[in-house]
Amino acid sequence: MTLSPYRREQLRTGLRWLLALAYFVVGVVHLRSPDAFLPIVPDWVPFPRNVVLVTGVCEILGAIALFVPRLRWLAGVALAAYAVAVYPANIKHAIEGVKLGGTALGWGYHAPRLAFQPVFVWWALFAGGVIDWPWRRR
Repeated sequence: MTLSPYRREQLRTGLRWLLALAYFVVGVVHLRSPDAFLPIVPDWVPFPRNVVLVTGVCEILGAIALFVPRLRWLAGVALAAYAVAVYPANIKHAIEGVKLGGTALGWGYHAPRLAFQPVFVWWALFAGGVIDWPWRRR
């Protein structure tokens, strides 16, 4: 599949903005309401509240770093790794039917969310300029 370099960079920029906005907003939510996320943190994670707070900081820093050209590649790699690292929490949330804010989300939410996680990994790598797949450079 080919895409002109101009169109590829337009797409990359748009996806970078969307990803940065999403990570920034979720990061703020993690910092403002860390206790709300504690039920989905796997039991084997030490210091769960601190981990939730650190993930919020990582999300915000990653979002900001996507806009710093010198840091963009590293931000893409770090946010991709982050998406892999939080996957166990997403699995626990789904399998145990953990309620967040008093609401249990069904498999209509969890199945697409779990299936979409690899897309978040790709998205971070593409937005960070780490990969061009599936578009090839000319």
